[in-house]
Amino acid sequence: MAQYTIKELEHLSGIKAHTIRIWEQRYNVLCPQRTDTNIRYYSDADLKTLLNISLLNEQGFKISKIAKMSPEQLKLTVQQLAEQEASSLSHHITNMVTAMIDMDEEQFDKSFSTVTLQVGFHQAMLQVVYPFLHKIGILWQTNNITPAHEHFVSNLVRQKLIVAIDGQVVKRKEGEPTYLLYLPEGELHEIALLYMNYLIRSHHQQVIYLGQNLPFKDLQLTYNQLKPDIICTVMTIIPERDQVQDYIDKLATTFPATQIYLYGYQVQHDFLTFPENTHRLSCIEDFIRVLTQKS
Repeated sequence: MAQYTIKELEHLSGIKAHTIRIWEQRYNVLCPQRTDTNIRYYSDADLKTLLNISLLNEQGFKISKIAKMSPEQLKLTVQQLAEQEASSLSHHITNMVTAMIDMDEEQFDKSFSTVTLQVGFHQAMLQVVYPFLHKIGILWQTNNITPAHEHFVSNLVRQKLIVAIDGQVVKRKEGEPTYLLYLPEGELHEIALLYMNYLIRSHHQQVIYLGQNLPFKDLQLTYNQLKPDIICTVMTIIPERDQVQDYIDKLATTFPATQIYLYGYQVQHDFLTFPENTHRLSCIEDFIRVLTQKS
């Protein structure tokens, strides 16, 4: 069972720690436990309860009314709200977090399918999946999910992306740029790269997709053979922090005539500098703007 601090609950639920404490004292909505050293912590059940409370409160339910609900009533009210409020997407994020904690593929599938029908695949990724993955990042950083949880949900999202990519009908236009997408050797976090692949194809531009864990020499061989106009990569954990600048410089000097776009956690450090033909993407919306300009 995971253990959460009140600050972690704040990040995951969007409810301020001060408000959580008041709700505990006035309404007894959560029952934190204490470690052997008398430090308060919260359980998975507390997190699920607070996520549901946050969702109802966001939709106008007063905390005094929510506090009187039994756990069964709380869950039923959230489910009913989800069915009625087609315009609100926050409950899908809540459901995905709960599905991940429980490793419930059916619940995840239902939530993803519903939101995709509501707003389309592209907006489902932007408005639901990316905020959901951000919450996963918080859980991962605070050691409140295991690698098994992260692998479970990442593979579900990866499957959705692959199916969506496979279903695209690409009508390439003459003169459109060709993109080469890859992950550096040792890098296996593929979701952002797959989403870039989907976005490029949706703009009817050509993609050479080389996927995960690509040695640099193979990147060079492919480039020399196919001469893509643009190279895109994502650096989440590879290269390591002290090697990122060298890798960026190596890309810039090896492919001086090509525009290179870099995304991911490892390229967001303030100390990094970017040669003229390299560009940092701070968010996926930056890449969408690049595609719009190129098409």
